[in-house]
Amino acid sequence: MTARYCSLAQTPAPAPAPGPAAERLSALASGRRMWVNGTVLHYWFFDGDSDASVIPVPGTGMTRRVSWAGAEEQRDVVRSCFREWQDLGTGISFAEVDDRSEAELRIGFQLGDGSWSAVGRDALLAGRHERTMNLGWDLTAPGERGTALHQIGHALGMLHEHQSPFAGLHFDDEAVYAELAGPPHHWSREKTHYNILRKLDPDEANGSVWDPQSIMEFPFSSGLVLEPEQYRAGLNPPGTLSAADKEFVLRWYPPAHPAGPSELVPFRSAPLGLGPGEQADFVIDPPETRTYTLGTFGDGDTVVVAFEERDGEPRYLAGQDDGGTARNATISARLVKGRRYHVRVRLYSAWGSGETAVMCW
Repeated sequence: MTARYCSLAQTPAPAPAPGPAAERLSALASGRRMWVNGTVLHYWFFDGDSDASVIPVPGTGMTRRVSWAGAEEQRDVVRSCFREWQDLGTGISFAEVDDRSEAELRIGFQLGDGSWSAVGRDALLAGRHERTMNLGWDLTAPGERGTALHQIGHALGMLHEHQSPFAGLHFDDEAVYAELAGPPHHWSREKTHYNILRKLDPDEANGSVWDPQSIMEFPFSSGLVLEPEQYRAGLNPPGTLSAADKEFVLRWYPPAHPAGPSELVPFRSAPLGLGPGEQADFVIDPPETRTYTLGTFGDGDTVVVAFEERDGEPRYLAGQDDGGTARNATISARLVKGRRYHVRVRLYSAWGSGETAVMCW
């Protein structure tokens, strides 16, 4: 087998408390991993030997350290793939940063650990010293650029195309298990089922029609697919962005428009996974001087406070602090172009904290 597959970590959906209507639950399921449109996703490459995994050396009882750092030519491939996604004209943009604490996406290149990525806003659940994406083989080899495009697709919230319930794909399950149990994957049956054979809920799928040309589709060698019959001899997507891939990101992240009095001035989404009493801080650089509304949306009681940075120190500007009775809290403040402002979001209680996000408009 020559194809090498991406493997996603198993992340069960959060269990909501009783109450929301079925349509609301469906919307939460489909959108819980997507970023707020207009988000700038900052990415950072692990670059030192201090960040590494300690792995066993088979047959020796010993271990060795494997660095997460990647060579510059590997990084250049990833940079070009970020540009390709951004050049579609979506409302999401990407920016490389030099400080891991500023990055939502932290990218490693550990050989032997496969290629994988957190899906969408699940990246915000990872600790600052953890990877949210790994690229585990040579991206400069022929045909491997698609690996980076694929992982960025996951970072944008896309899932595996062959798991779409609309695909009509029927596998020879035991042949798939046997294939993935061998090199180069050595996957367990559970891992194979989760990443290949398991069907997604319709609300999670990338689209309502299966796209065999998608960058999120796996190639499959002869004998693994039983139906549709035309793919029994193999399924071989081109490893490039398809028309449906572009449609997906433009549907979720339409192009941003110049800000007007009532238009969104997006900056960043709040981290997922905030528990009662936890908080997140953000920095705003306003594109123009005017009065803005700062606020949150979600299913929890929140407090929003804004600070202005003066002489290197944040000073209180405006806020709504009512002891935790706020819901979808908003405040207004006059922000001046060229100054930096801090926004603090504190979550008091929420069954659906994964929906909480902060915006400025």
